[in-house]
Amino acid sequence: MIGENNPLSRRDFMVKVSTVAASSLPVGAGLSRFSEAAPTPKSAAESIVQTLHDSLTESQESVVLLPWNDSRRTRINANWKVTEPGIGSDFYTNEQRHLIDQILRSVTSPDGYERLIRQMKEDWGGIGRYAMAIFRDPSSDKFLWEMTGRHLTLRADGNSLSNTAFGGPIVYGHGAGDSQVGLPGNVYYYQLEKANQVFQALDGKQRQKALLAKAPLETEVPIQGPGASFSGIAASELSPDQRKLVEETMQVLLAPFREEDVKETMSLLKAGGGLDKLHLAFYQSANLGDDQEWEIWRLEAPTLVWHFRGSPHVHTYVNIGKKA
Repeated sequence: MIGENNPLSRRDFMVKVSTVAASSLPVGAGLSRFSEAAPTPKSAAESIVQTLHDSLTESQESVVLLPWNDSRRTRINANWKVTEPGIGSDFYTNEQRHLIDQILRSVTSPDGYERLIRQMKEDWGGIGRYAMAIFRDPSSDKFLWEMTGRHLTLRADGNSLSNTAFGGPIVYGHGAGDSQVGLPGNVYYYQLEKANQVFQALDGKQRQKALLAKAPLETEVPIQGPGASFSGIAASELSPDQRKLVEETMQVLLAPFREEDVKETMSLLKAGGGLDKLHLAFYQSANLGDDQEWEIWRLEAPTLVWHFRGSPHVHTYVNIGKKA
């Protein structure tokens, strides 16, 4: 089956994910190492999208080739199909299914791809049930590839949308460990743990500022732009050691994605004022186990929103870009 050539045991997978994610980007390198290196139409994923597009028959184009102004291009949801045909259905040829798999590999890091394959299998029976669309011919001045399904909205746009990372807002998540403390088996739990390391490093007054009662809706992730006020505590108020933990958290969150998207994200964060403008908020609502590990937290800056909801299971909504 697609994406299942190298199956990992649960233990091996979780060790690999946590180790690779934590080390994918150099800790302490600072934001200055990131220059803007957004994906282009010639990037690996986008080049494969062009090949996939060129392979479509007229009947296939009528279903999965959509106009740029179609509302599905900008929709984000934790459970939806951008088009009806499943990737594993007879609608696609074996070669087209292989190309889609290659696109997915190209927009993720190796561990990010393995995580997605496992999540899709456990949440919805595998990649074959997920759906995709291409908005406009990739040879035109702007286009976008989109893949959606249970706990996923993922995009690649060759930088058709300037000053926007990931081709627009994205969603990822996993249902494993639902409503159980520690979310056993959840491939994104390590991200929750990493963010909570920041909270545990805060002193009493800092915790009072960072910990809020009720979380905003997970789908509310608009870019606020310069001059906006944010909830929680600003990274500028933290000690060097605490700030290092914040930077490590950002690196862990970005590790599942391809390097071009990571660099564009960090470049946009820097354009919005860098780490000093990043705020962290943790929320008491929906806390599993009534402990001091907060399942819901949010990173927000003038050019970034990263909302992680780990209760009852993981939904993550991400939006990164400059406000128009």
